[in-house]
Amino acid sequence: MKLRELAERLACRLEGDGEIEIVRVAGINDAGPGDVTFVANPKYLPALTTTRASAVLVKDDAPSAPIALLRASDPYLAFARAVAIFAPQWRPQPGIHALAAIAGDATLGADVAIGAFVAVGEGATIGDRTVVFPNVTIGAGARIGTDCVVHSNVAIRERVTIGDRVVLQNGVVVGGDGYGFVRRGDGTHEKIPQVATVVIEDDVELGANTTVDRPAVGETRIKAGTKIDNLVQVAHGVVIGRNVLMAAQVGIAGSTEIGDDVMFGGQVGVGGHLSIGRGVVAVGQSGVTNSVDDGVMVAGYPAIEARDWRRASAVFRRLPELKKRIEALEAKLAELTGKPPQ
Repeated sequence: MKLRELAERLACRLEGDGEIEIVRVAGINDAGPGDVTFVANPKYLPALTTTRASAVLVKDDAPSAPIALLRASDPYLAFARAVAIFAPQWRPQPGIHALAAIAGDATLGADVAIGAFVAVGEGATIGDRTVVFPNVTIGAGARIGTDCVVHSNVAIRERVTIGDRVVLQNGVVVGGDGYGFVRRGDGTHEKIPQVATVVIEDDVELGANTTVDRPAVGETRIKAGTKIDNLVQVAHGVVIGRNVLMAAQVGIAGSTEIGDDVMFGGQVGVGGHLSIGRGVVAVGQSGVTNSVDDGVMVAGYPAIEARDWRRASAVFRRLPELKKRIEALEAKLAELTGKPPQ
């Protein structure tokens, strides 16, 4: 593809030779002739003079360089769209594999692709152009919207609702039983039937081996536009807002409500029955044990405001030194007063 054509498709302002042939996208340190790369962080701007790439996506106000530039307000977003142009996702042809098991009263939309060893339960519905890869189980009464992609080994349990354009990566389980037990008088535990449902709204993506549990009553809901990484546990009755981002190994206990635009770093743990406000950021490995107001950044365990946590961490590292100084002061005081340290 000519560079000028790529600039047009990405809505970028071209600065340089538009006749350069671009064949792929690459990182700035790995790029070579024929590649387009990007610089979104100013600290990488010096690489504009050393990269072997044929063209670089940069911000509108980036300095000129001895290389063809594609100027964009958000070069990282433009780069993501360039990746989609040069490496479009493979999709199987529409149709139902001979080895799939589809219930007689299931409803399949137009141009659906169903792979081998897929099982679709009674009364389930799959929307137009949705792709279901091999070894997926879709329970009775489940509803899946249009243009979804369900990768291999996903389990969508009975009566779960999946919106449009949802992506479920390999091994996702939606609608597994929530963790609910009552202790009997003899010390054993009786299971609370988990019979309610899960709703995944439009444009959500769930990473590999992520699990979203159903509650006994009410629902578990993930709202539109949320993107969740691998190995995340969403417990029963949790509500996650719109456009939330969660990195790998996050765990959210039951009945917690998470507002819109929240961001959780990797391995964040959130207690149950909490309210996490809109725009909250939890730094990786934070343990959130109390509700958090809108817009606050928290860190540590138990999680507190990130600025306070950084100050506390600095003091924590100095505790051995401070202990020695206190002991020395106590000894000096005892020497002056004749009284032993307390």
